[in-house]
Amino acid sequence: MLKEFKNFILRGSVLDLAVAVIIGGALTAVVKSLVNNLINPLIGIFVQNTSLSKLYVMVGKARFTYGAFLNDVINFVITAFVIFLLIKVVNKLFPKKPVEEVPVPINEELETLREIRDLLKEG
Repeated sequence: MLKEFKNFILRGSVLDLAVAVIIGGALTAVVKSLVNNLINPLIGIFVQNTSLSKLYVMVGKARFTYGAFLNDVINFVITAFVIFLLIKVVNKLFPKKPVEEVPVPINEELETLREIRDLLKEG
């Protein structure tokens, strides 16, 4: 059982997934820092607030922090764009090899049965 687990862990797809999760976490931290420390202050200049995430609207006693939502949307868009660029670069560096189609051997009996089926459908 231990040997099977070792074989499972050492498969390429599991290792690739682990690396992707670690890099994704690091990338998220970098993007969050970029948004909080560079983009938010620039937006803050225009909205007269020091931080985008502190913007809110009061409706009755409910407080809607739309700034925090906008902050998360900006984080998502930047992260998605960086991942898109990374995938584009990787696809250029390692192009996929075209898969050769293997001709399916024709089974004459199966083909005859299909013809009979089609004739029965026609009436």
